[in-house]
Amino acid sequence: MDTYGLDLMGRRRRRRHSAEFKAAVIQECMRAGVSVAAVALAHNLNANMLRKWVIEAEHRAVPPAASPAAAPTGGQAMPTFVPLALTSSGSAPAGEIQIELQRAGTTVKISWPTAAAHECASWLRDWLR
Repeated sequence: MDTYGLDLMGRRRRRRHSAEFKAAVIQECMRAGVSVAAVALAHNLNANMLRKWVIEAEHRAVPPAASPAAAPTGGQAMPTFVPLALTSSGSAPAGEIQIELQRAGTTVKISWPTAAAHECASWLRDWLR
């Protein structure tokens, strides 16, 4: 049956969103700690569509110096990678893995034999969850 010429009452139509609306919703997604799914639900949008908008906006983003990652986040420090210099004259005996973990104000120091590195990795992965 050809339905091209028929006016189907009550049929859902594709919604169109203004550029201003998209920009505002994308800005909400860029805030730290906010999930795309939560923003999508709040605005009655499909989360996959909103994620696509965010990705497209990131591709059109301004140079890295002005990117949200480089901007201050209202007093909250963003986690960063801290490079460590590796030397052979460290305090760890040869054949030993030493790990120092800090979580919620508690510091844990662990020494693990190098021969059991696989078990150390499994333990560390479970502990960090």
